[in-house]
Amino acid sequence: MNQADIGLIGLAVMGENLVLNMASHGIHVAVYNRTTSRVDEFLSGRAQGQPISGVYSLSELISKLKKPRRVMLMVQAGSAVDSVIEELIPLLDNGDIIIDGGNSNYRDTIRRTTDLNKKNLLFIGTGVSGGEEGALKGPSIMPGGNSKAWPFVRDIFQSIAAKVETGDPCCEWVGDGGAGHYVKMIHNGIEYGDMQMICEAYHILRQIISMEPDEMANVFSNWNKSELDSYLIEITADILNKKDEESGKPMIDLILDTAGQKGTGKWTGIDALQLGAVATAITEAVYSRSLSALKEERVAASKILNGPQYQPFNGDRDGFVDDVKNALFASKICSYAQGFQLLSMAAAENGWSLNYGNIALMWRGGCIIRAQFLDRIKDAFEKDNQLPNLLVAPYFQQAIENAQNSWRNVITTAVTHGVPVPAFSSALAYFDGYRSAQLPANLLQAQRDYFGAHTYERSDKERGKFFHTNWTGQGGDTASSAYNV
Repeated sequence: MNQADIGLIGLAVMGENLVLNMASHGIHVAVYNRTTSRVDEFLSGRAQGQPISGVYSLSELISKLKKPRRVMLMVQAGSAVDSVIEELIPLLDNGDIIIDGGNSNYRDTIRRTTDLNKKNLLFIGTGVSGGEEGALKGPSIMPGGNSKAWPFVRDIFQSIAAKVETGDPCCEWVGDGGAGHYVKMIHNGIEYGDMQMICEAYHILRQIISMEPDEMANVFSNWNKSELDSYLIEITADILNKKDEESGKPMIDLILDTAGQKGTGKWTGIDALQLGAVATAITEAVYSRSLSALKEERVAASKILNGPQYQPFNGDRDGFVDDVKNALFASKICSYAQGFQLLSMAAAENGWSLNYGNIALMWRGGCIIRAQFLDRIKDAFEKDNQLPNLLVAPYFQQAIENAQNSWRNVITTAVTHGVPVPAFSSALAYFDGYRSAQLPANLLQAQRDYFGAHTYERSDKERGKFFHTNWTGQGGDTASSAYNV
């Protein structure tokens, strides 16, 4: 075979399927895996007959590539990425390109972009979303890093990316430094929120109106024909329909209620705290996974701690199902509003120029949160790329107004029945807080000034002027310089 168009390191699930995706688009790929037996297994199996070459060392990999060389890493995030980069550096020439396609922390991507640029090498940190199926058939790809590299990888990335109905690829240059991996991190954070909200809807239907899995499968299937149309709603219907082959019982009833996580949702929550952004829907989803992990403690506590006595639901069952659908949609809007506001604050902090309509388009297909709903987000930002919050865009303002009574009814009903709905209720609290012209932070700031002389602004004076009160008559006039909103 001729020299390869791109090299890929790491033949785990995502790497292997991305290679097959590239090959199906006529892209010649050279592949390397540290455990070289994986290369032989791949070549004699799924890669057989494809424009895929196997190599058994990094030096051989580099020798097989066209210039400028493009090397994509699909290895575990963290030190493994740095280790492979260090091995590659002496083998590469000026202008060659290293691509990290794993779930790396965006701060690592900023560092790597800067360090490699000093060595005259171009670095791209790209988010890749869609799981195994997406990697094979068309993922969402979110590249950032050194923009000089983009012209050399654009055709490959956009050819293998998912396409929306218009034919546009779910891949566009995001921005400098860690912008691509940051957008992927927010995608994953929103994904955490989406999944938790769907789980809360499931829990409400199961616990309050005693709906069986097959009936819930029909409900979710019908919801998937509405404004909730999305990949996660679709697979939820499939999951609820699945029966265990041995017992014939619903598969969902045999799965232990303890959830795992890989960290990107947690990173989103941490970054929101550092930026002073509100991401309560996402962080509640992370906390819910952490709480689920305390299985043994929860089982023991269930025998000691009492909640409301069981009360059979005696209202309009079909109407309540519609209310749950509306509550899910309204909560979802708030979660995405938080996610995009976090993107905006991070862009200001890092000097990125993000196109939020393009980001919504990149998430429209291929990725885990792909949903029809994202078209509305794209439209909102195309009309106003400086939109401060999705909640004030006309479509979303009207959608929440229409859903609001249902939303409040579902949360009230869940609370009175003792069913936890942390994502639903935190989303509503965010909405109520955001729409409030007056919040009790005036008292909070007075408390801070009382015990720490942290100062405050006055409602009857212009913004930016700070005051301190000697609350006890025993303090001095010296005020703290630490004032942060």
